[in-house]
Amino acid sequence: MNEIPSNLYDLDMERAIISSIFYSEDGYSEIQGLINEKDFYLKGHSDIFRAINDCVKNDEPIDFAFVKKRLSNKYDEQIFSDVIAANSIIDIVKYANELKEKSVKRSLIKLAHKIPSKVNENIASKDMVDEISANLYSLIENFQSGNIKESPQIISELLEEIKKQKQNLDKDLVGLDTGFRYLNEYTKGFKEGELIIVAARPGMGKTAFVLNLMQKSLNLGKGIVFFSLEMPASQLMMRLISAITSISLSNILTAKMTDDEFTRFGDACNDMLEKKLFVYDESYVNIHKVRTELRKLKSKHEEISLCIIDYIGLMTSSSNFSERHLQIADISRGLKLLARELKIPIIALSQLNRGLESRANKRPMLSDLRESGAIEQDADVILFVYRGDVYAQQEEDERREKWINEGKSIQDYQPKFVPNANGEKAEIIVGKNRNGALGSVEVTYQKEFTRFIDGSFGAVFENSFQIDE
Repeated sequence: MNEIPSNLYDLDMERAIISSIFYSEDGYSEIQGLINEKDFYLKGHSDIFRAINDCVKNDEPIDFAFVKKRLSNKYDEQIFSDVIAANSIIDIVKYANELKEKSVKRSLIKLAHKIPSKVNENIASKDMVDEISANLYSLIENFQSGNIKESPQIISELLEEIKKQKQNLDKDLVGLDTGFRYLNEYTKGFKEGELIIVAARPGMGKTAFVLNLMQKSLNLGKGIVFFSLEMPASQLMMRLISAITSISLSNILTAKMTDDEFTRFGDACNDMLEKKLFVYDESYVNIHKVRTELRKLKSKHEEISLCIIDYIGLMTSSSNFSERHLQIADISRGLKLLARELKIPIIALSQLNRGLESRANKRPMLSDLRESGAIEQDADVILFVYRGDVYAQQEEDERREKWINEGKSIQDYQPKFVPNANGEKAEIIVGKNRNGALGSVEVTYQKEFTRFIDGSFGAVFENSFQIDE
């Protein structure tokens, strides 16, 4: 305690807060959730506050006699007398907030003193940073007390939202435009504070789909943060440019482009230079790293309106849980809280269980989400990317292989499935929608350009992902 500066604790304030609670139980109601026993510097004061909490939990009055009984052998006559003799205060909430402020600063000093000894321990630097980040975040969580809103405040906020929506040029959209007309009808756009899960089996194109989603926001001048755990930033940009320019991804990868394609490629690169896209492409990331990087970027760039994580199954957990489903639950909950804190939608990609492929109907369901039911619980919207042609092609390949293995001539083989070179039918299935209906949106997937196009297969489409003029 000698290491704590005297300006970071105030025993008179602590006595006054406890004294006010004794003289009026309303005082306790006002600060319940604002402070806890650990916020008191003097242990005797901490013991008394804990005893008060125990009285409340057991439906006992906050009275000297009952608190003494709860203190038992921790009762200190001198400390108790000093508390009773202290003057009560009127604005107890203001004092409680000041007490919390001093408590957090003391905790920061203690944490700072622990760091040198941690450095000398035989712990990997990444694990040490994770532990320190977790400690820092717990301080922030403790500092952010519950906020009970009364009806007038709620109505005021509601009217403000209605006013903002009335000024919106597109009255049907409440959140970010997804770039897909019928998906907008289901979701009304991706809204502030929402956690959106985009799930599919490998090879269905979920990364391509979210890149198409974010291109619409980039074109509207929005800022996007993309945590890419699976591929480097340069590959993501190749996919984006392929979708924008209608240049085959294969041609971009091999640099085998025509003069016209090189021109379009250069124009697209120049256009992307102006976009507010931030990509984190390290393979190692946990919820604390996402939180730290996103807060830092958001504070510098107010235009950031969306975060995408590809994908949640590759995130590591700094929790003490050994079971993966509990780790995923911790990550999922952390992402939801972060979306609400920063008031932006967060899209997280997720894999589906292999078990669905043993079913006759392979359209995904909520029960197919891998590793944790917490994802289903925390998410506001869950979208499944489904392409039936993927399974049709697998079956065709198996038939062809069987035909060859039986010694039959390949010239006599008649395929039952032939992929359409111009595109294939795909579905975006709305499996969960906290504020809307469930259903399926038909789109077209153009594999050559890693691009999903708005509208059902076979229709005439307007490409939503062209470069802005």
